[in-house]
Amino acid sequence: MLKCASIFTYEVDDPEAALEQIKAQLDEKLSLLEHSAGIIMCHPEFIASGVAMHICEQLPFEVAGGTTSAQAANSEFAELILTIFVMTSDDVWFKAGMTGCLEETIDGPVKTAFEGAIMGASAPPGLALLFLPLIPKYSGDSYVTAVQKVIPNVPLFGPITVDDTLTYESTRTIYNGENHKTAMSFVLCYGNIKPRFIIGTFPDDKVMPYKKGEVTKSRGPLVYEINNISAYKYFESIGFVDKDGFAQSFNLVPFMVKQKKRADYDGIPVIRGIATFNEDGAAFFRGDVDEGSTFTIAVSEAEDALSETRKKLEQINTLPDVNGALIFSCLGRRIMIMHINPVLELEIAKDTVNPEIPFTMGYAGGEISPTSVTNGIPTNVFHNFSLIILVV
Repeated sequence: MLKCASIFTYEVDDPEAALEQIKAQLDEKLSLLEHSAGIIMCHPEFIASGVAMHICEQLPFEVAGGTTSAQAANSEFAELILTIFVMTSDDVWFKAGMTGCLEETIDGPVKTAFEGAIMGASAPPGLALLFLPLIPKYSGDSYVTAVQKVIPNVPLFGPITVDDTLTYESTRTIYNGENHKTAMSFVLCYGNIKPRFIIGTFPDDKVMPYKKGEVTKSRGPLVYEINNISAYKYFESIGFVDKDGFAQSFNLVPFMVKQKKRADYDGIPVIRGIATFNEDGAAFFRGDVDEGSTFTIAVSEAEDALSETRKKLEQINTLPDVNGALIFSCLGRRIMIMHINPVLELEIAKDTVNPEIPFTMGYAGGEISPTSVTNGIPTNVFHNFSLIILVV
């Protein structure tokens, strides 16, 4: 059986004081069993001060995770907070690790790290928790593809790490006492683990059908033509490019994409966001967009995102045998509600999830989660502007 606890500290300046708080909560909430692992998420200030690394070095189990801009740990929620989601079990065991630098290539370092992590295992992991670097030139699908080459048919779940800066210069992934800007950290979970996944996007009726497009030329995340004209000209024709060029706020527009060459992802729409335009007029999306796909533009109102968050969080309480939950919401969703309350989504989580269920919730720059697991085969999908929930 898997047991979980959600622990936290606000102490950002004193590594020893922070460690004492973490250990005291751990002793109070959980008796460690034979195998344990921790998922750490924190504001970058905890790395800069040395607090995060000191805690990781002193805990009696492996720890992996990364930075985020705000988060919740059950009743606690804030921007300047460090949380650890602890899992312990006699019949689930864990292997954590970190890849080498992914700045030049993803496949090689991922292959080396994951082959090393699974070496000697008698069966594949039942779940892989991934914490991804934010490297602007890569599609989020690139990470999914690289990991699946090494550990196929394993459910993948996790965030692209973020921070609270405009340039994301402080994002880091964490593995034990290390942190890295361009590496992936991970935890592989083996044995008697039965993950379940919940995904929230936007209501189907909240789209602009008159601004529908068909992708007539694309490669990976690069969309060259929409409706047989250049992507730039298409967006100009529907009013999303002005005299000064690409409107900055357009980065926050969710596109609901129906992929032509792939599965229907169990009826859950694939949400994509645009990162930028290339000099040749191609639109660079944050995830892959297949040629032949059609898309509509979602109306990104704050209450739409919040109502979906409430509805999906309520589902956690209805599931049987819930030991804990990891929750990540896209940073774009947070920006949508920033004018109301920058931590309102976290407050909703505190008020919605059964307080007896340990959980942590943070923000992501892109989200990886299966839309389903059928006959043991997961449909692993990279999402934008989405809420992803792992229930264990």
